[in-house]
Amino acid sequence: MTRFPLRPGIWLLAILIAVPLSALSSAPHPDILLETMQHELERATAALAKSDPAPYYLSYSVVDSDGVTIAGMDGSLVASASAHRRQADVSMRVGTAALDNTHGQSRPSGIVSGALPLRDDTDAISRVLWQLTNREYEQASGAFLRVKTNEAVRSEEEDRSPDFSQESSQNHIEGAAPALALDQKTWEDRIRRISARFLKYPDAYTTLVLLQGGTTRSYLATSEGAALVEPSSMVRLVMEASTRADDGMDLLRVETFQAGSPNQLPSEAELIAKVDKMGADLKALRSAPAAEPYVGPALLSGRAAAVFFHEVLGHRLEGHRQRDEREGQTFTKKVGQQVLPPFLTVVDDPTMKELNGVGLAGHYDFDDEGVPAQRVVAVEDGVLRNFLMSRMPITNFGHSNGHGRRQAGLMPTGRQGNLIVTSTKTVKDSELRAKFIDEIKRQGKTYGLYFEDIQGGFTLTTRALPQAFQVIPVMVWRVYADGRPDELARGVDIVGTPLLSLNNIILTGDTLQVFNGICGAESGQVPVAAAAPPMLFSEIEVQKRAKGTQKPPLLPPPGFETASTGAKPGALQEAKP
Repeated sequence: MTRFPLRPGIWLLAILIAVPLSALSSAPHPDILLETMQHELERATAALAKSDPAPYYLSYSVVDSDGVTIAGMDGSLVASASAHRRQADVSMRVGTAALDNTHGQSRPSGIVSGALPLRDDTDAISRVLWQLTNREYEQASGAFLRVKTNEAVRSEEEDRSPDFSQESSQNHIEGAAPALALDQKTWEDRIRRISARFLKYPDAYTTLVLLQGGTTRSYLATSEGAALVEPSSMVRLVMEASTRADDGMDLLRVETFQAGSPNQLPSEAELIAKVDKMGADLKALRSAPAAEPYVGPALLSGRAAAVFFHEVLGHRLEGHRQRDEREGQTFTKKVGQQVLPPFLTVVDDPTMKELNGVGLAGHYDFDDEGVPAQRVVAVEDGVLRNFLMSRMPITNFGHSNGHGRRQAGLMPTGRQGNLIVTSTKTVKDSELRAKFIDEIKRQGKTYGLYFEDIQGGFTLTTRALPQAFQVIPVMVWRVYADGRPDELARGVDIVGTPLLSLNNIILTGDTLQVFNGICGAESGQVPVAAAAPPMLFSEIEVQKRAKGTQKPPLLPPPGFETASTGAKPGALQEAKP
């Protein structure tokens, strides 16, 4: 979701974004772009110091990226392009750290953005930075005057923390990232073959195979003296397929893979096997009965539990939400109190690159404010200890802990990186199903729900609306207490409120599973990861998913005509590149 602050959420949808910072090698020669940024920064800082009001902080950040996007449908390419782009952001704070132009609802006044010349042309780069700096000063100074005018009517209950924290300046200059080694022609052919595999499945109405890869150099220079140049590379492969049930309900299956280089992605044979599984799942979902509203025992796979915690807990641990009077502030005054069952601990650790052999999308070395990434113990043995902090202080938490994150063009806020849930009350994963059935019987229920796979979710954190969340599963099974076979159900959404739902966990498995995704909130789209063991809930509430008004296609897809046409279902041959 991208309409925020009301609905932060995590999704498997691939979006071409700035790749997170990660150190690779030493810089072999001066960097013209960085030197130009620093020179123009010094010139602007000196000149604007004479203005009234004068800025106390100025920064230039640049994302310099080379990327490739290849998309295929039905055995053919629909897009294949490579691009080099540079985007510059100028951020400015006018006033003092105690009160500046970014206060409250004026936070967007702290940044302007623009395209930067692609060549290392000092004169051209300087001219763009000069123009952006002038435009940002006009915006920031005007906003600061409005902030001071409104200061007299600030609520006495409002968090009176400063608008900006003082942090140590970092200097870390890295060389170029290694070549991505992504052969565009080879991957075009591969994506044709993979996408053609969906043609075997008549229930896969629309499909997409999307590859996005690139290298990025992220630059930051500040008036405090920080200088960061960080190279990175990332490749992301997304396979989507959708169908529609007879009653109009749209059904979606998505598989996403992320790695530092193309050779770390699954093999073509493995991807073809995933397509076959997706095709079979869509067929099963189309014929599965629609879910009914339900409250009762539930078992979540590790991936499903990871998304659950990202939505229900993670967003409510983000620091800026504790001082915004529009927010629900679910946990603001619960530091030192029990908020989870005592056997659960939650940390957010963006310094982790992988977990159990799976790369973590939320890894970075420095956040987008130049603060080193830090491991934060948010909840320890069920007790709330900390929040995920950017350089926006809150009461009793005056400094950043390296979680200031953003999409280029937006102001950073405290965001999740790699949210990891661990448990001390575990059984082997293989034993958890028996415990689940015992709980179903104990409650006298006919069945419980097993959530095998998940698509994403979103949450409401504002106090103007109910403090609710919605997690969107894909594969959900009714597990019967009397031993009859499990039954697939469709259109099941997990709903609820955080304080109650989080304390319904009674037992977990012993193996962490990872969900990598893209999370959207006030500061834009950022890559994140969440990991958790399978979890047994004494009670979870689900609702029926909304249905569309369109019915499935009247005509069968090409190659799947009835016998009267002379063709046999399934007789279509695999398309060739």
